[in-house]
Amino acid sequence: MRIPLGPPLRRASVSVLALAAVWAPGTARATAPAAPPSPEAPRIPFAERYHVVQRGGIVRAANASVSCRTTADDPAGTPEPADPAEPPCEAARAGRFPAVNGDFDMSYVDVDDDPDTYNSSRAEVRLPEGARVTYARLYWGGNLLAGEQKPAADDGRVLVAEPGGRYKELLADTVVGHRTESGADAFQASAEITDLVRSSGSGLWTVGQVNIAKGRSGPGAWGGWTLVVAYRNPAEPLRTLALWDGFDSLDRATEVRLNGLRVPRGAGGRVGLVAYNGDRGGTGDSLTCSVAGRIPTALADSTGPADDVLDSTINDPGPVRARREPAYDNTLGYDSDVFDLGTALAQGGDQLTFRLVSQRDAAWAGALFAAVDVQ
Repeated sequence: MRIPLGPPLRRASVSVLALAAVWAPGTARATAPAAPPSPEAPRIPFAERYHVVQRGGIVRAANASVSCRTTADDPAGTPEPADPAEPPCEAARAGRFPAVNGDFDMSYVDVDDDPDTYNSSRAEVRLPEGARVTYARLYWGGNLLAGEQKPAADDGRVLVAEPGGRYKELLADTVVGHRTESGADAFQASAEITDLVRSSGSGLWTVGQVNIAKGRSGPGAWGGWTLVVAYRNPAEPLRTLALWDGFDSLDRATEVRLNGLRVPRGAGGRVGLVAYNGDRGGTGDSLTCSVAGRIPTALADSTGPADDVLDSTINDPGPVRARREPAYDNTLGYDSDVFDLGTALAQGGDQLTFRLVSQRDAAWAGALFAAVDVQ
């Protein structure tokens, strides 16, 4: 059963105010474009969405909504090709070789028992004991054009279910990024769901009906969702928590800055990235972190080198990973990764800058978030 999540939000009539206020530790600010957004835009420059200084951190849940097709996925369909030149799907999902989405006939991931949904996947929000949610936003997106063309009119609509709950219809509450480029028809939408996450908390969240295409094409089929959750916890260090979003082709560098931030020597921190159509095994993708006046540090996770950050992964630093259903190693075109800032903050300083660069023909950045210790 689908339950509306609050009153309908009509993108064409959303009113947005620019906030320019003095802020202090524990006081959050959410910022947005100065003018009311149009329903869609081919390019949305990255801008700060949320910023607070408080004891706490950021967690995220994410998963892909489409993957390569196997006979088990579609018993009535055509079996996987026997051609030895065709990469095997199961091995690709397991990450045993650097497969890319354009190599496969792609099909929907669908883990729920609802016959009315054509795609669904789950991932865990893992909040620490004593945490209180202060902000939560869901991002979803992908490619509308592969073996089929999906209607862009459905980009701003998705279904979400809290742990143990039923689906609720969620509509985008801000401008939707939508751009056709290099044979792909890409989009990203988002909506705030702070109250729902605050009341429902940790556990497996399900997102369904992400408006993406299945099938096969040169650019490939890809897409997924990410839920970013900021929380307050008196048992944790004082941190700056920040979230930026937009929708920008990575044929240009995407850069975001935390100005006025004083990072102490030896500070800890993490940064997360949401991006679309990254292919594992390529090079030329980098995410760097720098403190004013110092050489940028290239960030990397446990699965790939620093020059291939768009490697179709959903990764967390550390040995304990949040649960996902399914938990494919290679998401075939969807990245939602969290990186430990490690030595990047060792010397401390101010004006923290993150810079994402890609040499790919068609890749998009959708969101970036950071949690950094402060003095």
